[in-house]
Amino acid sequence: MASILNVDQINNAAGTYAVTIDASTGKASFPNGATLPAGSVVQVVNATGNTETAVGGGTYATWVSTNASITITPTSSSSKIFITHMAGGLSEFTQDIGLRLLRGGTATYESVRYGYQPSSQGWVGIQYPLAYVDSPSTTSATTYTIQIRHNNSGAELRHCDNATWSMVAMEIAQ
Repeated sequence: MASILNVDQINNAAGTYAVTIDASTGKASFPNGATLPAGSVVQVVNATGNTETAVGGGTYATWVSTNASITITPTSSSSKIFITHMAGGLSEFTQDIGLRLLRGGTATYESVRYGYQPSSQGWVGIQYPLAYVDSPSTTSATTYTIQIRHNNSGAELRHCDNATWSMVAMEIAQ
């Protein structure tokens, strides 16, 4: 049997309120400017999509933005943002495969040789995993976007070829 506890307020031992639950949002607020302990997850944002991005031979060695992006608005400028990304794709005769994370228009993570495929293999299924902790130092809405690239002028690289990409952004209290 499952139990449910419904509360509007949690009091400390002195009888004064310690945590108030906002019924409209389900979020907890702390009195007197109290903050969550360092390492606590403040908020989680999730985004998914299934639009393919193809990088052809004419754009080799050039970073191309995919449709994989997520926006989070940190509640504190001292918070860290933990970003994860996962997507499938295809690589055709591509050698070096690059993966990059942008915050706004600035690269925050870049791996020029994230992966490597021998050019004799033709089309090969690939994965695009990423986990990165960023320090944006802002309370403004912040957008993260995935970019890809390859270095073979006779090849094509695809992000999310008949698949779904997923991104999660978590604000971590500091």
